[in-house]
Amino acid sequence: MLTISALTRLHISVSFELRDGECIALQGPSGVGKSLLLRAIADLDPNEGTVKLDGTLRETVPAPLWRKQVTYLAAEPGWWADTVQEHFTAWDDAMPLVARLGLPPSCGTWPIQRLSTGEKQRLGLARGLMLRSRVLLLDEPTSALDATSTAIVESIVTERISGGTGVIWSTHDRAQARRVGSRLFVMVGGGRIEEHQL
Repeated sequence: MLTISALTRLHISVSFELRDGECIALQGPSGVGKSLLLRAIADLDPNEGTVKLDGTLRETVPAPLWRKQVTYLAAEPGWWADTVQEHFTAWDDAMPLVARLGLPPSCGTWPIQRLSTGEKQRLGLARGLMLRSRVLLLDEPTSALDATSTAIVESIVTERISGGTGVIWSTHDRAQARRVGSRLFVMVGGGRIEEHQL
């Protein structure tokens, strides 16, 4: 279980728990701080407060190890090498997941600049899912995808949730929030979170 207590960053101040095998859908207007919240939980930006995973304080875990267990996936993933497969520690192991996301096995040799926004989003998701994290923090993971690809992503993440992964899924799509979430949090002005009915 992930426990967030009095987490503060700029104008955000929240406390809640994310249970194993639970998906919290996170909504709110653009600019209200949803991405800041997810990045703070993943310890990517400076913040104050208490974040624990199964009772273990975040600050007692080396940052790279924490981020493998509590993984933030940006809407626009970062790329630091020339080809797709260079961004995966085990490309052969990733290929079944990449294929399921609708990309050909040959895409491993593709240069990054060839990729569309949607291809980057699906490959970034595949890269994050290969870590088999305890907690996934998904920041608009289907914003650049068509309905078919969105359904595939939702199905794959739902399988992970069924396997015990905790997920916080930021989405502007209310219908998607109902499909994927077991709880709905709405971020409002002042950086507060309100729980709403799905």
